[in-house]
Amino acid sequence: MAIFITGDTHGDFFRLGKRGFRELNGLTKEDYVIICGDFGGVWCDSKEERATLDWLDGRPFTTLFISGNHENYDLLARYPLMEWNGGLVQAIRPSILHLTRGQVFTLAGKTFFTMGGASSHDVSDGILDPKDPLLRRKVRQLNARGALFRIDHLSWWKEELPSEAEQQAAMASLDRVGWKVDYIVTHCAPTSIQQALSPELYQPDRLTDFLEEIQQRCTFSHWFFGHYHDNKAIGQKFILLYEDLIELPPDDAVR
Repeated sequence: MAIFITGDTHGDFFRLGKRGFRELNGLTKEDYVIICGDFGGVWCDSKEERATLDWLDGRPFTTLFISGNHENYDLLARYPLMEWNGGLVQAIRPSILHLTRGQVFTLAGKTFFTMGGASSHDVSDGILDPKDPLLRRKVRQLNARGALFRIDHLSWWKEELPSEAEQQAAMASLDRVGWKVDYIVTHCAPTSIQQALSPELYQPDRLTDFLEEIQQRCTFSHWFFGHYHDNKAIGQKFILLYEDLIELPPDDAVR
């Protein structure tokens, strides 16, 4: 059983095709690719999007993803929860599973704590109300000056940040495993790691502070995250992923 992990896909899964995925041959549905948020494959429910999901479901591996800040949470909410490998998932397709927040899953004998979500950084010019009668005019004006904005329930959802219930579920999950897992998979990073990336660009929020608490309390081998559109290691344990697709070594486990 092989486990691969990568960063944001935003609905573009080219790297998981034959040209971008050299290890594709020989994989089965017992092998996994984990996407660290901003999956983007459940966005508009168009014919093209459904065909893309069918294509991804047809790959010779199982796709797992956590949520990011660029997901359509209204569409995601339509999928029922089910238990899978120790935690709760939503099956988008038979072999495309959303690993929900605050869960601990066991894959290939390794434990993975998952906590999706992040604050959007591309909303400095505001969140527009889709019911605003002046919406089209405002969008034209904002686009004309290259503004950073989103539209509520069309391109932005408050659910991008975990709820209090999801945070409590996360604490309970970690309590059950004694605050010791092999891997942590999130979309954004703990506050201290985010500050190490760019203190000028990224501001702490309640999720990064929550993840900071987890970092301080939890024992783990490596922490993987996306969101910041780069590929780099921070210290010995934190791995930021964007377009890189890496395989987890079979003997890499927390001691």
